Amino acid sequence: MRIVQLITQARGGPVDHAVEMALAFAERGHDSHLIGPPGDYADRLRGSSAHWHGAAMSGALDLRGGRAVVRHLARLRPDVLHAQDRRAGLLGRLWARRATPCVYTLHGVPDSLADLVPGNVAVAPRRRRDGLAYLRAERQLARLSGSVVVTPCEAVATYARRHVGVPADRVVVVPNGVAVDVTVDAAIDAAGDTGGNTGGDTGHDRAVRAARGADPTPDTTAPLAVWLGVMAPVKRVDLLVRAVAQVPGLRLRLVGDGPERAVVEATIDALHLRDRVELTGFLAEPEAALAEADLFVLPSAAEACPLALLQAMALGLPAIVTRAGGLPEVVRDGVEGLLVETDDVRALTTALDRLARDPALRSLLGDAARARALSDLTAARCADRLLDVYREVAR
Repeated sequence: MRIVQLITQARGGPVDHAVEMALAFAERGHDSHLIGPPGDYADRLRGSSAHWHGAAMSGALDLRGGRAVVRHLARLRPDVLHAQDRRAGLLGRLWARRATPCVYTLHGVPDSLADLVPGNVAVAPRRRRDGLAYLRAERQLARLSGSVVVTPCEAVATYARRHVGVPADRVVVVPNGVAVDVTVDAAIDAAGDTGGNTGGDTGHDRAVRAARGADPTPDTTAPLAVWLGVMAPVKRVDLLVRAVAQVPGLRLRLVGDGPERAVVEATIDALHLRDRVELTGFLAEPEAALAEADLFVLPSAAEACPLALLQAMALGLPAIVTRAGGLPEVVRDGVEGLLVETDDVRALTTALDRLARDPALRSLLGDAARARALSDLTAARCADRLLDVYREVAR
């Protein structure tokens, strides 16, 4: 089967997901292609049996970029076209119509519509044009193209059926998956780069051993919490910093960058936390930063099935997450981690303090998190589910 995936972004969760799927499809013997703008992600495809085709489309009205994408599609003539972001979904489905089987993954929703997803809270004011641009247009695209809409969680699927109006039989839930081997190998490589343990066990060493299947040892250092993502208002990173300030001794590592970084840094300075909070900026390979941690935190106001969370779970990290969107579908309270109410600083503080003080609980939840990631949330399992969708659409 010739599978062509289309992206118009160069960075982000949908891009990482598309790369993992392109590699997985190729490993299964399919003719796998990815069309997208130049970016670091393309390096992972070079030397593999998957193929990357460069085409940058800067906006919905970028006719030159759109023509470049269409030329690739016309030349490749895919058996199935899979659009992996909103702009790709617009162009891809208009090109495919009913002549080419088409799948579109709705990874998330605009911030102004976030509260329409069960579990999410309002993130940005609703604009008058949102209903036309994102609800009616999406409904018409789904019907015009005959495409199947894939969502990474049931919460977003409910939004697609209830608010967009996509027919229920055209919506399929396929959770994202993490490339376990890549995540674990990166953590192990990072452990080797540190020159080994020089006295006392570290969260880094424990995570690598957990990734290899070994039992973690008791903590002997101040615990380290890690957050990974884009610093945008929806992520509530400033709220996380305020919560950490109330947990004595807990250290925090923030991996990522974005428009809210200045706000986050101002909060850190106002609370005099420079000695306990580290900002790494964007890391193309964040596995090493995750592997050094004792727990993972995601206090978002809106989420679907974030790869950052799956990466952390694959490394055996217990997670503290909000009840936003699809997060409760991934982390069960008291099993793989702790669930807290969104925008509740007190609840977040209590959960952080609980895990910071209890290494045994961290170990228990971390083991369950890793088991869940390895059994249900791998890239291989995700690829197999998508291939089933492709075969059905092709029929």
